[in-house]
Amino acid sequence: MTGKILSIILIVSGLVAGIAMYYLQVYGFYDDVVEKPGQDVVLLPIGGETPEPIAYGNFQAIDADSSPIRYRACFTTPLKPAEVAQLYQLSDAREPRNAPNWFDCFDANTIGQALHDGQATAFISEKNIEFGVDRIVAITEDGRGYVWHELNNCGEKAYDGTIVGEECPKRPQTN
Repeated sequence: MTGKILSIILIVSGLVAGIAMYYLQVYGFYDDVVEKPGQDVVLLPIGGETPEPIAYGNFQAIDADSSPIRYRACFTTPLKPAEVAQLYQLSDAREPRNAPNWFDCFDANTIGQALHDGQATAFISEKNIEFGVDRIVAITEDGRGYVWHELNNCGEKAYDGTIVGEECPKRPQTN
């Protein structure tokens, strides 16, 4: 009898822990980003170091404090990728990170396919928005836009244990 009770307790505890972990990963840590008109979608000009805002609308975004790469956003813009490419720095990012299924405006597979097929173009929004993380903006031919965070060369080195070289900015001290 005692063995059955302990087994039931272990099974129920495992189920509760699994459900809690799933909820926290998919829903719990994400927050809606409050829109800041004229500041949410910016691009890095060619030869410049200060990002500039572009025209956009229908902005929606999510973010989480638990990781610097959880930011995702969607927007619309009247701008075409070809005209934007003449003014702003291109990015070689072609595989956006997945968003939670409930954030349905951001489909990483569709965005990645559009980037590979030339139906979308990726741009650098901000470099080192956090240490080793760049913000990437992709704009499609039909005026939809997407934003996500991507590890840059310094971030990949820092997080895989490789020695970070001179070209990387100083990593912020944490307590």
